[in-house]
Amino acid sequence: MKALFKSTAEPGLTLAEAPIPEPDVNDVLIKVIKTSICGTDLHIYNWDPWARRTIRPPMIIGHEFVGRVATVGSNVKGFQPGALVTGEGHLVCGHCRNCLAGRRHLCKETRGVGVNRDGAFAEYLAIPASNVWHADPSIATDIISCFDPLGNAVHTALTYDLLGEDVLITGAGPIGCMAAAVARHAGARHIVVTDINPYRLDLARKLGATEVVNPEEESIAETVRRLGMKEGFDVGLEMSGNSRALNDMIGSMFHGGKIALLGILESNTAIDWNKVIFNGLTLRGIYGRQMYETWYKMTVMIQTGLDISPLITHHFHYTEFAQAFALMRSGRSGKIILDWADDQEA
Repeated sequence: MKALFKSTAEPGLTLAEAPIPEPDVNDVLIKVIKTSICGTDLHIYNWDPWARRTIRPPMIIGHEFVGRVATVGSNVKGFQPGALVTGEGHLVCGHCRNCLAGRRHLCKETRGVGVNRDGAFAEYLAIPASNVWHADPSIATDIISCFDPLGNAVHTALTYDLLGEDVLITGAGPIGCMAAAVARHAGARHIVVTDINPYRLDLARKLGATEVVNPEEESIAETVRRLGMKEGFDVGLEMSGNSRALNDMIGSMFHGGKIALLGILESNTAIDWNKVIFNGLTLRGIYGRQMYETWYKMTVMIQTGLDISPLITHHFHYTEFAQAFALMRSGRSGKIILDWADDQEA
């Protein structure tokens, strides 16, 4: 099969032949139809400090995908060849305290598909059946290929009640934009998204943001006054990983406000803890998706009108991966889809 490898410890990827994976007794072998490029994949492509610490070449990368079951291991029940599926990219141990308690998203031994083991940027992928999700065939395959990052947005946004609330989202990357759509679907009032990238701010507006703000042009405090908000934001969703954005958010919350943190912040990020303490703020770290409540919720939201299709801005054949990654690096794209199958297979 063809696959995209991080073959050497340097920037870029290599398209090469690889053996089709042999599914273990508990695995499902999936013929990949489409994949979408994630910020994590871009880190690996760029070979930045995080990637150098984490990735062990050679390895097939990628973890956002949709495909059809090709075959299953001898212990697998409930999956038939041809079924449309996607999958949870976090492989858990199954026997730590959190796994045994049903909190698998908090497993301390989590391994990432396409990060700690071979991934989905290939014609075939084998993963445990416990990580495979039956996809609703009425949902477009473009959308299903984005279920992994949509799950991040859903998990983060639905950490707190949003009905009637004023929400601040810092970072208009794809997950921040999807969080705006989720917040709108969940009944939030003001949904303010901040970023310094005009292209991404325009996407956020299309996805449901009621206001978009470039903090280099208008402060959050000015936005609060302009919207007539007397006490600040009820809920904050930090998606940028930017320390200034986090501090702006902390300074803009109403007393008792709640913040969910998904963005990966710099290790030396400093915040004014007195504001957190004296304003009674709640800060909660978010990682991945809840298995599998988040998958259920995002499926139902798509079925009931949640539309993230404006976020999908470009398609490339997998052989055009270099152009796709160059476009993503430019910051002038939303989600980019890599096509791995003929139209009739999709």
